[in-house]
Amino acid sequence: MATPVAPAAPPSQEALLGLFPPGTALDRDGTLMIGGCRATELADRFGTPALLVDEAALRARARRYADGLAARWPASRVAFASKAFPCTAVYRLLAEEGLSIDVAGGGELTLALAGGVDPASLVVHGNAKTEAELRLAVEAGAGLVVVDSFDDIDRLERIVPAGAEQAVLVRVTPGIRPDTHAAVATGQEGSKFGLGLSQARQAIARLRASSTLRLDGVHVHIGSQILDTEPFARAVEAVAALGAFAVYDLGGGLGARYTYQDRPPSIEEYLDTLVTAARRVLPAEAEIIIEPGRSMVAETGVSLYRATTVKHGGPTFVAVDGGMGDNLEVALYGQRFEAAVATRVGGGDPCQLVGRHCESGDTLSAGVPLRDPRPGDLIAVPATGAYCYSLSNNYNGALRPPVVFCRDGEARAVVRRETYADLLRRDLP
Repeated sequence: MATPVAPAAPPSQEALLGLFPPGTALDRDGTLMIGGCRATELADRFGTPALLVDEAALRARARRYADGLAARWPASRVAFASKAFPCTAVYRLLAEEGLSIDVAGGGELTLALAGGVDPASLVVHGNAKTEAELRLAVEAGAGLVVVDSFDDIDRLERIVPAGAEQAVLVRVTPGIRPDTHAAVATGQEGSKFGLGLSQARQAIARLRASSTLRLDGVHVHIGSQILDTEPFARAVEAVAALGAFAVYDLGGGLGARYTYQDRPPSIEEYLDTLVTAARRVLPAEAEIIIEPGRSMVAETGVSLYRATTVKHGGPTFVAVDGGMGDNLEVALYGQRFEAAVATRVGGGDPCQLVGRHCESGDTLSAGVPLRDPRPGDLIAVPATGAYCYSLSNNYNGALRPPVVFCRDGEARAVVRRETYADLLRRDLP
């Protein structure tokens, strides 16, 4: 995966707006508007930092996935990979749009149920599921549990009551290494996830003999932020070699557009690749499940900060009131983000956009063009809908930001900002 770099020249205003949620515009005075809401008014009302979500854009994205897959393969469903944005309001919204939900762990499962998700639509993942988490899934009536190891089989056979039945899939590690960051590649040999082809065959044989576990099919997921469709086709071929099943969960992994240079395949190109491969090698009557995460939510989110300090003198440092406490993707994966002064969008000179945390790695964007940045300015960073909320933390005692849904000029907080009292809440005398 090539290291993303800053543009050689300031991009046009139009190019910059293209990284924000569809429909993002400028008000008559040049102020950024998300979901019809002025950035300045959002900052005044909800404070900064804040994670803004264009609700209409998220709903449209969900429908584009679900309708696109159904048109190509009717026996199919889309399960949101909720680790990308495990927020109760997001679960509720996507359930309203008819999506299933993929959860990884008891916490995500609990949030999904709180969001009104039908337990039968849940796909339960995890390479190290505890007995308590599996019991929670079984007792909730989770539709599918993805077996990641022989230990999962042992635990489930102890948990599922005699006379009952739990549907499962076997997660397969196909030996495919896509071009992405090592931290988010999951399908290669040596991955901690799933079972290699020979072990997968053993698990399949064992599950077919189980009295309480019903083998519905197989699952494959080769990684995240993948900007080429070819590895997905190879993954379909790999699981097809294991035999005919009722269900093939083909995972997710389609990349999102973070930078001007990024050219991820469209949803339609991605679906065409998967379904073309499926028609060639999978049973026509099988159900296909896909699990988009990053590509579902990344472009629908915008982080809004306030500049606290500007230091000139090569380079120009623009420090904001957030950072790696609410966006860990830069430090973890070297992911690049673009940015703009919310009241002066486009143009400007390269700046080091940095956070407030006591780490030199707390850089939100290196060499990002910002026009005449000043203390007190609002700084908007697009494409933060995926993993920024998931990975938010309290480093340096930072308070995790609110999540604000914006739609048709109306805004509402769906997650409140943390308080200092929250930081003390779990302490014992």
